[in-house]
Amino acid sequence: MAPKLLLFLALSLLPLLSTADVVESTGNPFRLKGRVYCDTCRCGFETSVTKYLAGAKVRVECRDRKSLNLRYTMEAVTDASGTYEMEVKTDHGDQKCECTLVSSPDPECAKPNIGRDRATVILTRNNGMRYDARYANAMGFMKTTALAGCPELIRSYFAEDA
Repeated sequence: MAPKLLLFLALSLLPLLSTADVVESTGNPFRLKGRVYCDTCRCGFETSVTKYLAGAKVRVECRDRKSLNLRYTMEAVTDASGTYEMEVKTDHGDQKCECTLVSSPDPECAKPNIGRDRATVILTRNNGMRYDARYANAMGFMKTTALAGCPELIRSYFAEDA
């Protein structure tokens, strides 16, 4: 009888031991990082002539998955390389979190590129990700008029090697 009781206690405590590390690590803030660019060729993706935007504003929002009520929001501004960083101090468990474009400092490149204007981010440790760093996909604005050399550049991307 005693061995069965010990086995039962060991199995009962195992989930507590496995979550102890998660509880401890939630005191560490997440370091959320991403980039914002200007799509200078108006092609919907980054190219070799893409310009990264300094001074662009971005926002991260976390919403309840069922009600979609806003639970968390924070804004950041990109540096000279078009990179933004945020320190998110809390775990957002089962919430749906997204980075979105807010504004561009360049009036010639201020229209968000639909489909590249937001990026889903995971801000929880309840999924096996143990590190604090989180990276959002690059988000972009569209230039009003494409650069002069863009048609040739785009053709070169689709040219077959001989």
